Amino acid sequence: MNVINIPNLAQKPDRTLTIEFKEIFEDLPTLLPVTGVVTVEHRSNFLDVQATAQTIVTLPCDRCLQQYNQRLNVDTREIIWLSDAPLDFNDLPLDEDLEDPEEMVECLSQDGLFEVKNWIYEQLCLELPARKLCDPDCKGIEIANQDTGGDRRWKGLEALRGKLPEVE
Repeated sequence: MNVINIPNLAQKPDRTLTIEFKEIFEDLPTLLPVTGVVTVEHRSNFLDVQATAQTIVTLPCDRCLQQYNQRLNVDTREIIWLSDAPLDFNDLPLDEDLEDPEEMVECLSQDGLFEVKNWIYEQLCLELPARKLCDPDCKGIEIANQDTGGDRRWKGLEALRGKLPEVE
């Protein structure tokens, strides 16, 4: 998938690039290639990125550990600010909460590159369910032997219980 050179995008007459794609992502267990469309528009001091994408991923159920298929649909829009000032991680307040959601923005260099494939991968990962269930009524792993006698490794200590003197 294309990497967009931001200065070249700014030189286009309509300052817009639309990319149709059909890609395999190595780190995403998909049954089918990811298909979709990305439109990147350069608007002087920010990029307006819009995308739709779809695929089917294979996930393990959190309850029964069986593999199941989940459809992922991405329909998103993001503003990415362009700045010449380099980001200094030493100046970030890492021990404080961000009070203003506007502080949580992505920023790229005006002379840099926009990696479309990485951005699409991140959007797909955000669509993955936090709780992966093959079925809402999944019962989990069924245990065939329901021994009500407890753990057999404790039987030796149980036998000693009656033989030891009581301690107050």
